[in-house]
Amino acid sequence: MPPQKQVANLGDIARALGVSVATVSNALSGKGRVSASLIPRVREMADRMGYVPSLAGRALRTGRTGVLGLVLPDIANPLFPQIAQAIEFAASSAGYGILIGDSRGDSSVQTEAIHRLVERGVDGLVVVPRRGTRISESDCPVAVIDSPSTPGNTVSADHWQGGALIGAHLAAFGHRRVLLLGNNPASAVQNDRLAGMRDALSGHAETETLWIEPLEAERGVGSVLGLADYAARGFTAIAAVSDLHALRAFTELHRAGFRVPEDVSVTGFDDFSWSGVITPALTTVRADMQRIAAIAVSSLVRVIEGRDNVDEDGLVVSTEAARVPMQLIARQTSGPVRRASPEDNDKTE
Repeated sequence: MPPQKQVANLGDIARALGVSVATVSNALSGKGRVSASLIPRVREMADRMGYVPSLAGRALRTGRTGVLGLVLPDIANPLFPQIAQAIEFAASSAGYGILIGDSRGDSSVQTEAIHRLVERGVDGLVVVPRRGTRISESDCPVAVIDSPSTPGNTVSADHWQGGALIGAHLAAFGHRRVLLLGNNPASAVQNDRLAGMRDALSGHAETETLWIEPLEAERGVGSVLGLADYAARGFTAIAAVSDLHALRAFTELHRAGFRVPEDVSVTGFDDFSWSGVITPALTTVRADMQRIAAIAVSSLVRVIEGRDNVDEDGLVVSTEAARVPMQLIARQTSGPVRRASPEDNDKTE
């Protein structure tokens, strides 16, 4: 077996440059007084010698591990891997690693995940909360990504504005009866999205809200929501709070013989990876995940490194814009009204 290559340490770099270990440490960490001309020489030598910082040593010197925790509501949902990837990139750019905790759709499991990550010594937490999760009980700074209407929220997509984009889009196509589709009346995010839709459609269209029961949501696409009945009653558009619900609507309408968008337009939310490749491609709204992640992580890092403060509950409130605008992605499942509703027929008789 060939001998293992010895990993360079601070002392090796110091000897190679003829300086002290403290000077090398300060140059690499950006702390202490070091000649500006020496810093690039130290970093170049460290790269040449293959120096890898010791997380254990860093923790002893700084009291920090260089690791952030990310707690998601349910990683099986296609939206949350996108958030995880954006958070990991933002954390890596700031010099931090990530540990992920999955709540599996349960607020008590999410609370346990928060406690486990704190016990492992993370410097801070990014939490996408479920209703009922006890975030303020954690013993480290927490950045919350949820909705502007959520107390203690750090940053989020502007879900109300995203809903308004959908509402205005359908109103411009002449839809006068629109069914709004959600699955959790307690969700601040869903209620913000629906409120934006209703506001933009106000004065243009009648709206009705259908909440999918939790049992129906678990059954998946195979269960029947009665959407064909709404279409038969003259609803010419269905606006869902998630691409998953929009897919269910599209599937059920197709099975009942309704064409999308010729008979009924369907819109979603979140622009999942498959939303643009199904046929017809789904009209939806996209969040700027990279910007949201960057604000959440930078807000958290400022607190960790002593450049900002948290509120009395330990929650990080960003000094940057907390509401990040969403973008309408108009595709093939939405279009102008092409059939008259029963009420319109009555008016013409």
